[in-house]
Amino acid sequence: MLVAFSVSPMDTGDSVSHAVSEAVRVVRESGLPNRTDSMFTTIEGEWDEVMDVVKRATEAAGRGAGRVALVLKADIRPGHSGEIDGKVARVERLLGEGGSAG
Repeated sequence: MLVAFSVSPMDTGDSVSHAVSEAVRVVRESGLPNRTDSMFTTIEGEWDEVMDVVKRATEAAGRGAGRVALVLKADIRPGHSGEIDGKVARVERLLGEGGSAG
C-alpha cells in the first residue's frame, strides 16, 4: 500500500519545520520506501508497518503540542509493490510518448 500523509502540530507558533523534520526522520529511519515533497510524505509497505510509521511520525511531530492535525490518503492494492515509483513512471512514459495520461 501507499500512504501519503501530512502531519502538523497546532498551537506551536508560526513555523512547523522542526516538528515536520522530526516526523520525516521517523519515516526515513523506518527503511520503507518513501518520498517527501512540499505537501506530503509518501511511504510504501504493508498495512501494519506503514500505519506504525505514520503513528510514530505523528507522535514525533506532536511532541510538545497540545493538538496535532493529520491528513492521510491511502492506495491499498494487495500484491503490488514498487508503486511509489511505478505510478509516476507510467505517467511520465505516457507524457514522453505524447499520449494521454488521464
